Amino acid sequence: MASTVRETPGGDGQENPEMISGGHLVAKALKAEGVDVIFTLCGGHIIDIYDGCVDEGIDVIDVRHEQVAAHAADGYARITGKPGCAVVTAGPGTTDAVTGVANALRAESPMLLIGGQGALTQHKMGSLQDLPHVDMMTPITKFAATVPSTERAADLVSMAFRECFHGAPGPSFLEIPRDVLDAKVPLDKARIPKAGAYRASTRTAGDPAAIERLADLVVNAEKPCVLLGSQVWTTRGTDAATEFVRALNVPAFMNGSGRGTLPPGDPHHLQLARRYAFQNADLIIIVGTPFDFRMGYGKRLSQQATVVQIDLDYRTVGKNRDIDLGIVGDAGAVLAAVTQATSGRVDNGATGRKSWLEELRAVETQAFEKRLPRQLSDAAPIDPYRLVHEINEFLTEDSIYIGDGGDIVTFSGQVVQPKSPGHWMDPGPLGTLGVGVPFVMAAKYARPDKEVVALFGDGAFSLTGFDFETLVRFNLPFVGIVGNNSSMNQIRYGQIQKYGADRGRVGNTLGDVRYDEFARLLGGYGEEVRDPKDIRPALERARDSGLPSLINVWVDPEVYAPGTMNQTMYK
Repeated sequence: MASTVRETPGGDGQENPEMISGGHLVAKALKAEGVDVIFTLCGGHIIDIYDGCVDEGIDVIDVRHEQVAAHAADGYARITGKPGCAVVTAGPGTTDAVTGVANALRAESPMLLIGGQGALTQHKMGSLQDLPHVDMMTPITKFAATVPSTERAADLVSMAFRECFHGAPGPSFLEIPRDVLDAKVPLDKARIPKAGAYRASTRTAGDPAAIERLADLVVNAEKPCVLLGSQVWTTRGTDAATEFVRALNVPAFMNGSGRGTLPPGDPHHLQLARRYAFQNADLIIIVGTPFDFRMGYGKRLSQQATVVQIDLDYRTVGKNRDIDLGIVGDAGAVLAAVTQATSGRVDNGATGRKSWLEELRAVETQAFEKRLPRQLSDAAPIDPYRLVHEINEFLTEDSIYIGDGGDIVTFSGQVVQPKSPGHWMDPGPLGTLGVGVPFVMAAKYARPDKEVVALFGDGAFSLTGFDFETLVRFNLPFVGIVGNNSSMNQIRYGQIQKYGADRGRVGNTLGDVRYDEFARLLGGYGEEVRDPKDIRPALERARDSGLPSLINVWVDPEVYAPGTMNQTMYK
């Protein structure tokens, strides 16, 4: 089927111009951007986009809630590095997607949400599902606009995607009135930007003078360390980061999507000694992560250390904490430039640097050995540390790990270590529960060659879990684990601390749900686990099933993650 239509010849014997609809123009623009799938929930305002996608060879994955569509578009962007796209109808369709868009904003994920809108001819008349979408979306997007005419449909899609990649990546929003989408215009009157023909390179290496200064700082530091944040993966700078760390002999910590930059066991890979390093280093380099709550707003860094921050967004550099050097640029390009600038100037065997690495490794080993008995605990109900230990041991180099939850995922952040770059997914700094199933959907669609392993809290799974059926329907197998304590346990802990144990169960207690039975009901694989020795065999059977799966693991509700207990809001 062609993506354009030719009208019948006119009475004068001349053919009319080749015509194209707004929905088909949108699909052509998506194709030019490299979009090969849209995530959607249908509505009458948007169906011409579906028709265009069919003609352009773009897959349509239809979900059961618009929040899932938006989260999936976010997840697709994280996995592929290409922009994700969700298409939803007007009114409640668009408002249902707000959480997914907001999560993408805080996580710096490039995605486009397209929302329907009533016809322009019915503007301000109270048409079906009419809401001021652009006004609502503007604060949580990098770009939000209405497509004013059919001729501009493809042009506005391209403009929205371009804004997604301006500085630190993020989401854009377009609303398209129904009559604009359905109308047909002469093809030669519509601007359809060519793929890549309007996009400038964003791989800037920063101010050359600042690069030289950072090179000097690294060469002369006795106790340096680097935190590799999400932008290292966003910019696909993992190779440059690895070379920087190894060539300059710098101990490295990772957070967010930066996890997996170095494999477990790498001599420069550290995880549990971060607090110690931040308090004792003389040079701290923060790459691609803001001084937000995860960093104690910068207060966890020694006041005596020289602090360098590298980020794509000028507004992030030096925010919440003074720094000694700030560099705005692409993480991979900046680190590669610094490595080049230090060529021949670093003695990797220097006694001071070697001693510093040994000092940190000793702290790391002590923390690991202190926790190891709990990771191997045979207690029942199951210690969450044992569960996440078993998951970590289960992962392969091809396993993409997804965490969706509060307390249970806080446990996993201390133990689970992805084996490869780009193999860790979590909500990001918005802390949104419910990303798990849509992230699984996106990851398995985009990388069918990879195994996807997801850990859910029982409360988190409940938010978007019915789209497990979508995973079954589209044959997207994964290994899912529900850490089930019948509670929103992270909040429960805080309530006990603030108001006492007698009020610890107000508003946070869930039913004893058999998620394994839920999985089987919808056509997937499910098992229940109550004994820790049964965790690994159940995971293996889920892997072998070739189906979307849920292993329902009953964990101890009276055990809380150290990260939960240390949150300042509960003090």
